[in-house]
Amino acid sequence: MSIYRSDADLAFLKSCDNEDLDMLVSILTVDPKDKKPRYTEELTSSNEYKQYYPDHQKYWECIAAELQTFGANSIVTKALRKGQGIPYREILMDVCKKKKVNFNKNSPIEVIEMNLLMRLLEQTLNEMTKEQLNEFVHDMGMELMNPTPELILMAAQSAIKLSGFAAYTFATRTLAMLLRQIGLKASFVVYTSMTTAMGIISGPIGWGATAAWLATDLASPAYRVTVPACVIIAYMRQKSLNASAIPREVEQN
Repeated sequence: MSIYRSDADLAFLKSCDNEDLDMLVSILTVDPKDKKPRYTEELTSSNEYKQYYPDHQKYWECIAAELQTFGANSIVTKALRKGQGIPYREILMDVCKKKKVNFNKNSPIEVIEMNLLMRLLEQTLNEMTKEQLNEFVHDMGMELMNPTPELILMAAQSAIKLSGFAAYTFATRTLAMLLRQIGLKASFVVYTSMTTAMGIISGPIGWGATAAWLATDLASPAYRVTVPACVIIAYMRQKSLNASAIPREVEQN
């Protein structure tokens, strides 16, 4: 069984909604593509999981431990660590290196996460047609004439610096795109919260792009877990950090 190591960057999970934690549990235990259990996962065999599922808050440390263990992505590494995985910051930085994200390892964890999400946006925008770029700009409420990926990135970065709610909305959109691409089903509560937060209309749930980069990134069994997990956690952290700024109707859905 995976052993949780104290991790300040994951401690906030204990106060997250069960519906959000369920996405993390799902990506850790089941491959969303073929719906088969991950043969290396240990979470579902734990006593805490068996006793408390689906009340994830009651065994959040087991969930965090499972993620930490997946971060130690080789059998040799896991054996050397005697059941303990690696801190979330190391997992996130590994994903960032995989994605060629420009980041400072000493930055606050939420800053590194937003750098990752911004990189995902950049790659997605580069796959979009002119029509899709115009749709994205409209959906985001940006006032840009003849938008290009570079202009959109600059506008998104500026909005995030000015508004915590903009950061939360951006993280929500990134997660929505990822869920669609990997085939992970969110609960009705999470989906409703997302659509309300985004003021959803026709296209933003998938950003109108195929995200071809994702297929390459998720070819590795380890990254099939850690890439989506980091996006899910980034979303949950922004939701936690900006709880007071989130409209009441989002929280009630």
